[in-house]
Amino acid sequence: MTRRPKPPSARKPALDREEAAFLQRYDASAFPHPSVAVDVALLTADERGLRALVLRRDDHPHRGRWALPGTFVGMDEALDTAAMRALDQKGGLRGVFLEQLYTFGAPRRDPRTRVITVAYYALVDAATLDAALPASGGILAYLDVPWEGETGGPVSASGADRKNLRLAFDHQHILGAVVKRLRGKLDYSPIGYELLPERFTLRDLQRVHETILGRPLNKDSFRRRMLATGELESTGEREQDVRYRPAELYRVKNV
Repeated sequence: MTRRPKPPSARKPALDREEAAFLQRYDASAFPHPSVAVDVALLTADERGLRALVLRRDDHPHRGRWALPGTFVGMDEALDTAAMRALDQKGGLRGVFLEQLYTFGAPRRDPRTRVITVAYYALVDAATLDAALPASGGILAYLDVPWEGETGGPVSASGADRKNLRLAFDHQHILGAVVKRLRGKLDYSPIGYELLPERFTLRDLQRVHETILGRPLNKDSFRRRMLATGELESTGEREQDVRYRPAELYRVKNV
């Protein structure tokens, strides 16, 4: 007589006991453990160009160089939670657009030990970032992109005097990856709105796009294309306290 196999529910307790015994015997020190960090490129755009928050390092390694806000990930902490914590503690911001970018894991990217960092980028309008800047203790660096389109590659940063800032670790490559991602997403994603206040003019929106792309855009075709997306609605208001003819103010539709 053929013996019928036991149903899965009958086998599960035995498997659970086997796994519990395996985990109890498991020696986590048998394999080397790299450290895991997150770094957040916090960007904004204004009439002066694309800018990022950088903080001067007070400790070794790379003491005196400039770095993106970052932190090591806790053992019981999710990556997104660690990125939000870095943004809060070192950028003074909460609740802004935040997206995972790329993992940087070159063996010698950090001279202390093997550190793998999961890079994020955050976007915020210039006024909000300016208000948070004193609490962060950092500066808004200008991003100097030496390549066109989505070529990619490292991006340098300079201070208010336009002198080059020495960036720590591989943060010039993280900034380059952010610019490449933004340029790639701009045409099919509403990501440019994250760099604007709640109400803005079409001129403001065009400036953001030109700043990210690093090239001028035709005014008429840009405006037609943006209005045709159906993503914008007029507020019925116009700019105030401007020397030129006040432009109409728009906002992003709630969908």
